Amino acid sequence: MIEARGLGKEYAGKPAVSDLSFEVHPGSVTGFLGPNGAGKSTTMRLMLGLDHGRGSTTFDGVPFTALTRPMTHVGALLEAKPFHPTRKARNHLRMLAAANGIPVRRVDEVLEQLGLAAVARKKPRTFSLGMGQRLGLAAALLGDPHTLVLDEPANGLDPQGIQWIRELLKGFAASGRSVFVSSHLLSEMALMADQLVVIGRGRLIASGPVEDFVRTSTRNAVVVRSPQAADLADVLRREGAAVEALEPGVVSVVGLDAARVGDLAFEASIRLHELSHRVATLEEAFLEATSDAEEYRAQVAARPGEGA
Repeated sequence: MIEARGLGKEYAGKPAVSDLSFEVHPGSVTGFLGPNGAGKSTTMRLMLGLDHGRGSTTFDGVPFTALTRPMTHVGALLEAKPFHPTRKARNHLRMLAAANGIPVRRVDEVLEQLGLAAVARKKPRTFSLGMGQRLGLAAALLGDPHTLVLDEPANGLDPQGIQWIRELLKGFAASGRSVFVSSHLLSEMALMADQLVVIGRGRLIASGPVEDFVRTSTRNAVVVRSPQAADLADVLRREGAAVEALEPGVVSVVGLDAARVGDLAFEASIRLHELSHRVATLEEAFLEATSDAEEYRAQVAARPGEGA
């Protein structure tokens, strides 16, 4: 279990992380989300004692810097190609294994597991970004740790590689271990994560199950199709619902559940042709929750002829 308490860090007097606290429980994949500049990488560095700042983080009750043979407790990947470019891939892992009391046979096991056996004797400077990520993941898994802390582990991977790492991390968590992973691939996070920690401008926005986070989005709605859609809209608005016309004869309803909408339509003798739920995506919920916390906001380019 990871327990982060009161994490804080400033750069040049500007807060990067502010009083950030959260927990990561065994048996689940916890996604770490936030816009660019939100403080995700800084948070992970603070957790592992790689940056000086405020607060504390413990892994099963022990700070990372106090762990004996830390790679056997926590596997981490915080940057692309985290290795010496002229040292052969296998030798890189052997050096890490020796420093952490890990048997040499484990080196060949993770090289095979990560699909790197064929390039084990090549120098990582020749690796693509995706292959470099695989070697970084091999190092994170080398000590067969109880916890993984990964920053954008799918960066540079092809679709098959992304699917592979999803199944790897889900299986790791299913065995009762902890996974804390950041990613900008929200569609992938929706398939992989059980829990979320969402931050913006270094502060906690949300923490808890993915379903609870998505449920807070105003993009969740009841979709109704009716030949009397205008009459139904009037009835629903009197009950305090927000009603939006999607197309002729179809409305979106926020503020009432489907059962209540159906009951009100029945009481008003309004015929319904469709009554269904529209569930927000994780991306929609994330963009809505972090809209005020975006550090670097790009402008939408005008189309040719607009603004003339």
